[in-house]
Amino acid sequence: MMNFKAIDLADKKAIDSCLSGNTYRACDFCFANLYSWQAKFKTTFAVDHDTLFIRYRDIGGELCYMLPIGKMPLKKAIQLIIEDARNNNTPFIMKGITVRMWDDIQKVMPDAFDYTHDRNNDEYIYLSDRLVTLKGKKLQSKRNHINRFKKDNPDWNYFTLSTNEELMECSKMLDEWENLNLTKAEKSLRYDYIATKIMLENVHTLQLCGGAVKVNGKIVAFTVGEKLTNDTFVIHVEKAYGEMNGAYTIINQQFAEHEAAEYTYINREEDMGLEYLRKAKESYYPDILLQERTLTLKKQKS
Repeated sequence: MMNFKAIDLADKKAIDSCLSGNTYRACDFCFANLYSWQAKFKTTFAVDHDTLFIRYRDIGGELCYMLPIGKMPLKKAIQLIIEDARNNNTPFIMKGITVRMWDDIQKVMPDAFDYTHDRNNDEYIYLSDRLVTLKGKKLQSKRNHINRFKKDNPDWNYFTLSTNEELMECSKMLDEWENLNLTKAEKSLRYDYIATKIMLENVHTLQLCGGAVKVNGKIVAFTVGEKLTNDTFVIHVEKAYGEMNGAYTIINQQFAEHEAAEYTYINREEDMGLEYLRKAKESYYPDILLQERTLTLKKQKS
């Protein structure tokens, strides 16, 4: 029987070790996301033969699994979580399965699963160079927003977050942002708030990278992210005062330029089915829409 337990900061080394060879660009395969979103997903993990197993509760309360990552043969690893689901008297559900993952599963367990596309969890991935330069007619409006921001705020500056004082200032801004947006926010934003707080309070331990924009000496936008794979950087958090024209656009561009330009791709994660997030992410015209699927066991023919 597998021994799943809650994720603690002290588990980072063990989890990172299993993820060290990961080449999937899915944003959930990093310690910071797994640890920071526990309040929402009740995430637990187990490690067996240098392989990471993740089990969590989805929004509807169903017990779900992620694709096992590590050195154990994939078929054996999947069979272990199928057995775990049986031991918990629950249908087997594996989520966050990209096309590449599906292909790998089909090679070792052909026609064992049914799958459905989970559009709300598709991830938006962009060429980093495009987010830095914003070249092309499609992104003209983004360049206009940035020019407007610079014209309205001539004393603006971007800087990399490094000191505890700067991180505390971001945390204070997050509280103000939450108060401004809470009444019209989806419930999921409360978990977003909790996850963002955890990341800001543990930036150094989680080995995250942050950047912020100041106007008149006050932080008006900040972003936090990290290396996901050798060619992909992932953005975990992006906050800006929406009433300040161009604030979101400039933190997006400046962070990409100063912190993530060395990577080929930038993953800006999913839209969670929130219309305003989908519109914002689509407005940058993703180079890859990383489709995610939900897998269930095929019913055996009698």
